[in-house]
Amino acid sequence: MASSALIHPRCTLHKIRSPGRRPEPSRASFAAAATANEAAVSPSISARAGSGARASASASVASAARTTTSARRSRTASVATMWRQVQGSHDWDGLLQPLHPVVRDEVARYGELVGACYKVLDVDPSSARYMCCNHAKERVLEEAGVAGAGYEVTRYIYATPDVAVAGGPSTSGRGRGRASWVGYVAVSTDEMTRRLGRRDVLVSLRGTVTQAEWAANLMSALEPARLDARQDVKVEAGFLNLYTSSPGGGGGGMGSCRDQLLREVSRVIKSFSKDRPREDMSVTLAGHSMGSALAMLLGYDLCQLGLNRDASGRRVPVTVFSFGGPRVGNAAFKDRCDELGVKVLRVANVRDPVTMLPGAIFNEGTRGLLASWAAGDRYTHVGVELALDFLSLRDLGSVHDLGAYVSSIKAEAGGKVPKSDNAATESRGAAVLAKKAMEFVGSQRAAAFAWPEAVLGIGGVVQSLGLI
Repeated sequence: MASSALIHPRCTLHKIRSPGRRPEPSRASFAAAATANEAAVSPSISARAGSGARASASASVASAARTTTSARRSRTASVATMWRQVQGSHDWDGLLQPLHPVVRDEVARYGELVGACYKVLDVDPSSARYMCCNHAKERVLEEAGVAGAGYEVTRYIYATPDVAVAGGPSTSGRGRGRASWVGYVAVSTDEMTRRLGRRDVLVSLRGTVTQAEWAANLMSALEPARLDARQDVKVEAGFLNLYTSSPGGGGGGMGSCRDQLLREVSRVIKSFSKDRPREDMSVTLAGHSMGSALAMLLGYDLCQLGLNRDASGRRVPVTVFSFGGPRVGNAAFKDRCDELGVKVLRVANVRDPVTMLPGAIFNEGTRGLLASWAAGDRYTHVGVELALDFLSLRDLGSVHDLGAYVSSIKAEAGGKVPKSDNAATESRGAAVLAKKAMEFVGSQRAAAFAWPEAVLGIGGVVQSLGLI
């Protein structure tokens, strides 16, 4: 069963560039390195402190030595030798704190493959290809700047939010029943397969962009998933809407996002396993924000339908890498994902308000009378959490930015920046954050997506002040 324990290697991104540019990685070191440094200087301190302190210093040195030995072993490991653990076969036990370098590199790699979705999406409302990918499948990864990714795109995926929205630049009158490009299905090349130790079927899904998608995301009521016969399994209505709705006129018979994904993923699994019966295989579902919710629904769907079976009937492991993902369903949904063997690693910035929604009040942490009152309608996170901690005062919206997530992972920063002991300093910091929040909201008033961006900005500030 997938673990729901929260693992917290706190990473801090100290500097993020101005909006529109990728954040600079932090140069802070892992907590393990800090421990080793403390151990290195502790003997000189303990010499003055007495035998008890010397014993403590010796223990610290021994602990640091064990950490160093473990780090050396980690550097000699490869994806091919530990790919099952990287995909969550043991719920990432012992790999997140400190963050294993192979896991770090793989999580960052999948984050970049999701980031490619944003780079090639046409968001110009006047364009004939509005909300479509600007490039053909054969060149899309190269055009997105990840030419050496080692994957071949096999199909584009579209989603249709079945909601009515007011006209505006985000819809241009096309909001209802119009499909938007949300990502792609790809499969690892032969060369990449050798490096990974298995054939990897990848689904990469972007987050919310259009006004219609925002409207769907706000449909936060829990309703039966209707993906199988179980009535106790409930998911957010908006995500289910995006996943299962079919396009109206002009859809070309492509079907719903669900139909497209199930058909293509199962086709690729069967095709490659038939041609290469002895080859190991994995299914990796990677998404940011809304995309991570769709990935979670797909993981559940694939496994409960038994579509994660190769041509010989062997079970293919399914793993979700969620970046800044919201809660998707209730406790029954989480339990069923565990039963089905869906592995989920949730990469979450502790200052990102999206990761706390929906279910800000009724969730897995609710206790007492409120818990009894909510019963089976409490939102519950699925899987294991890899918690990051970053915030830029110059760009408050970066708390949810995928580029900031990836940079924070790559930074290998460990240990949360301690709070100041000086109350006056903290007060000044709070004032600066509040001022920046108001400036942020003011700057967004003329933007097409003013209110959702403002929510993200204010949410990051509120959490950073410890109010939620």
